Amino acid sequence: MTDAAVDPWPPTLLARTISVPAQAIGDLFDLLPSAGPADALAWVRKGEGVVGWGEALRIETSGPDRFAEADRRWRELASHMVVRDEIRQPGTGPIAFGSFAFAADSAAGGALVVPRVVAGRRGCDAWLTTITSASELQPPPNPTALRTARQERLPRPGVTYSDGALGASRWGEAVGEVVSLIRSGDVSKVVMARDVTAQLDGPLDVRELLATLADDYPMCWTFAVDSLVGATPELLVRRERGLLSSRVLAGTIQRTGDDEADLARAASLARSSKDLEEHEFAVDSLTRSLEPYAASTNAPDAPFVLHLPNVMHLATDVTAVLDDEHSDMSSLQVAAALHPTAAVCGTPTDTAADVIGRHERMDRARYAGPVGWIGADGDGEWGIALRSAEVAPDGRSLRLFAGCGIVAASDPEAEIAESEAKLEPMRTALGD
Repeated sequence: MTDAAVDPWPPTLLARTISVPAQAIGDLFDLLPSAGPADALAWVRKGEGVVGWGEALRIETSGPDRFAEADRRWRELASHMVVRDEIRQPGTGPIAFGSFAFAADSAAGGALVVPRVVAGRRGCDAWLTTITSASELQPPPNPTALRTARQERLPRPGVTYSDGALGASRWGEAVGEVVSLIRSGDVSKVVMARDVTAQLDGPLDVRELLATLADDYPMCWTFAVDSLVGATPELLVRRERGLLSSRVLAGTIQRTGDDEADLARAASLARSSKDLEEHEFAVDSLTRSLEPYAASTNAPDAPFVLHLPNVMHLATDVTAVLDDEHSDMSSLQVAAALHPTAAVCGTPTDTAADVIGRHERMDRARYAGPVGWIGADGDGEWGIALRSAEVAPDGRSLRLFAGCGIVAASDPEAEIAESEAKLEPMRTALGD
């Protein structure tokens, strides 16, 4: 049961998608009209994806049924929409951006936000979508007019950092406690997260933050939903016409900035028994979760090393095809079935989640939960909200997050260093 279940239903919505020249769209983040974190919606990788603004409708949910309730209400809404779509590609037509809490009992709950305007590009296609009440007959916006009307960029504010729920040393002690539990056989792997608070001396321009993240981490999915912003390297699921794909990351090593040294470190990561064990847990967790719904699943025998500017990860791309019985599962339903993976929780899941609840000593809110978008046909992309921050409503403070997979061979000091490396993308984007 959720509060959203008793919300009055809105009037019929009209979604209109028109094709526009790709050069007219330009950089997607340049189209966002205002600096406020609550006004920006985004899912962009390598310059392609979707951004949105305005709010035609919001669906809020909470508790264990937050995914199912959001999916049900979105399906109902989409089934009553009037759609005019010139392109009919993933991301065109009506879409909703979403983010959801990691834990079922978190007050952060979940939300699907249907924007009033969406701009997107994919390959040679570029488009603008408007979503309004069917009684509002408005012409689609012009990209040039959108750029002219946007607010000027705000100057980058100064930033200071302070400890979150646990300081680095105390968090390291908590990691040591978890390592002892793992070595005693109570659990195989636990992902421990920590938070850091960033205080700004002026309001944040979320457009500047997103553009910096996208420039620095083009191989990641840069996102903004409901004041949650970040650049995640991990794709929980993409659903496109019944085909599922996912990118699993687990096992990490810091980069040094020296190319020759980093190649040696990449080779070391690929041979590390500790990191390979952690990665195997994550891949097995995902493939087992897909088994009840998939006609076939494919996962390579060995991971590859994903090179990012700050760290390198062991990575595996998994693909699957939904079976006939589950062919109508939406991308959000699949994301719900996969969450939480071993990459963000641990193994076994229930035991690891209990350990997290007792030892992290914080509410993750929507950190490490699914974030992404869904279309009217159920297709969509959902990442795991990593390398991210929760922006305060006034835009003057942020809560930054980082997490590390803990196994029997983990060393608390090394995990502290890894967590610092994973905080670097957000710190750098803030101008640290």
